[in-house]
Amino acid sequence: MSDRLRVLATRVAALLSTTVLVAAGTATLAAATAQASQGNGGTAAASCTAAQVVANGGFESGTMPWTSSSGVVTSGGGQSAHGGTFFAWLNGYGSAHTDSLAQSVTLPAGCTSASLSFWLHVDTAETSKTTAYDKLTAKIGTTTLATYSNLDAAAGYVKKTFDVSAYAGQTVSISFNGVEDSGLQTSFVLDDVALDVSGGGTTPPPTDATRTPAPTGYTVNLTSDASGANWSGHQSIGFTNPSATPLTEVYLRLWDNYHGSCPTTPITVSNLTGGTAAALTVGCTALKVTLPAPLAQGASGSVGFDLSIAVPSGADRFGRDGSFNFIGNALPVLAVRDAAGWHLDPYTNNGESFYTLASDYTVTLDHPSSLLVPATGTSVDTPGSSGRTVTTATAKKVREFAWAAGPFTKISGTSPGGVAVNVYSVSGISSSSAQSMLTTAKSAVDSHAARFGAYPYGELDAVIDNNFWFGGMEYPGFVLDLVSTTALTHEIGHQWWYGIVGDDEYNSPWLDEAFTDYATDLALGSSGTNCWSNVSWASSAEKITNSMAYWDANSSRYSTVIYGYGKCALHDLRRTIGDTAMTTLLHDYAAAHWYGVSTTAEFKAAAQAATTVDLTSFWTQHRIEG
Repeated sequence: MSDRLRVLATRVAALLSTTVLVAAGTATLAAATAQASQGNGGTAAASCTAAQVVANGGFESGTMPWTSSSGVVTSGGGQSAHGGTFFAWLNGYGSAHTDSLAQSVTLPAGCTSASLSFWLHVDTAETSKTTAYDKLTAKIGTTTLATYSNLDAAAGYVKKTFDVSAYAGQTVSISFNGVEDSGLQTSFVLDDVALDVSGGGTTPPPTDATRTPAPTGYTVNLTSDASGANWSGHQSIGFTNPSATPLTEVYLRLWDNYHGSCPTTPITVSNLTGGTAAALTVGCTALKVTLPAPLAQGASGSVGFDLSIAVPSGADRFGRDGSFNFIGNALPVLAVRDAAGWHLDPYTNNGESFYTLASDYTVTLDHPSSLLVPATGTSVDTPGSSGRTVTTATAKKVREFAWAAGPFTKISGTSPGGVAVNVYSVSGISSSSAQSMLTTAKSAVDSHAARFGAYPYGELDAVIDNNFWFGGMEYPGFVLDLVSTTALTHEIGHQWWYGIVGDDEYNSPWLDEAFTDYATDLALGSSGTNCWSNVSWASSAEKITNSMAYWDANSSRYSTVIYGYGKCALHDLRRTIGDTAMTTLLHDYAAAHWYGVSTTAEFKAAAQAATTVDLTSFWTQHRIEG
């Protein structure tokens, strides 16, 4: 076999072996854009938190959020990764061929230093030492950073680094384009792409740590098209300021604009009243609204706006799988200001970024009668205009609202504890699988309620689609899931750990994921025996309490540490303080934070108060800080 045919054969084998990693329980593909930091009250200079802003730079989580030619992200086939298993392989066919790879990133305006780096390996069958037959061009935006060719062939990887500080405050594309001629092959292999930002000023925290604004109610009226993929209407949000520090502005989080191509977005807010809207920031996911006058402690305000939603294609937590639409995180919600300032974290597809305060929702959804619309809260259907139905969903003390729309098959039941449970299945889910998920849901909701407190949301809707790439996703009273007993038990556990007992999911992801996976183990009869003997840290910087900024830069370790090590630490805590003390601790801790917000420091204090054992060394051993 000739060199060119040998490369082509191994290339095909590599493409056939390419996989995408998923983990049950929540979204696991890494994706993030950098935060455009904002000061409190709009008075402080822009701040910069040192961060790495390329998502999935090591390609260990598959292709997203990269856009690439078919088969570029791969493993094996005659090439190897610089780190991990996966890499990006451009060209190498030995025939006329063009490959591309790109990702859009946002460099925070407050950062004064930005460095783009990647590891490049070039191998070639070309013999010329003077002619560049095959070329790879690296760009940021429209600027060419470097061009490599068959003349750069060398054994192993070489790190390439570029100063891109001039792009601070901009959203730009990092791109690689490989062009191969019809002669001998040249392979351009990329791995561990990173863009590190740092420097700039800091934003002082507010004078008190009270979480504000406190939403008093979300009222939404939307009408869909015939497919249920496009919705338009109006939303209003009432709020108060419980903080002694006046509110001069609020921020709306338009989370699902991550799924667009900023400034072209699937969530559009227009005709805003109750304040003055600024330009979208943080990858078009944050909208600052300056209030007409500072809102003093105890005073109330409101904003209203027209809203349009366009659900993109893809079986995602915000996406469309054929005729079935899944609409999570689509409604704009109020951002939180606390001791750390305004929380304007970037969207992450690796886990969650969501940090909201509980509120009441009244949502009216006008849709074709051919579509079933499961939703957060308790729903009542009434006849609409010809061929249409109006679904009115009311939900008390929830952190967000989600729904779906499509020709689902619905089955219902009631748990022994009295919770109404509905299972909505897409086409292709067998009746036996749907019935199995109904049985699982009824068992899980009662099991979690017995340990952590009665389920408060009236009914529970589970929407089942085996095409979800992420395993499962939780919303109050509404979950998306595969046909999986473990995953569904996990997502229902999130009704307590994230839904009822809230947390800052971006900065403290272990407080919902580890606690929920621990609850899942208990519900399914797993004791986590000797689990800590399998723990192996990747570095001294790796900790259970790390934020999503760390996990987006180390995505291959997210599930292992947050889910696996996190729940194991809780099993070890149970063995340390005793089963009875642990049961009482979690039940009472949930009660004390019911509809509130949990922090690592508060949980550690509660755990220490539940035992006479000094837990100082326990927290150190298990790398639980805060």
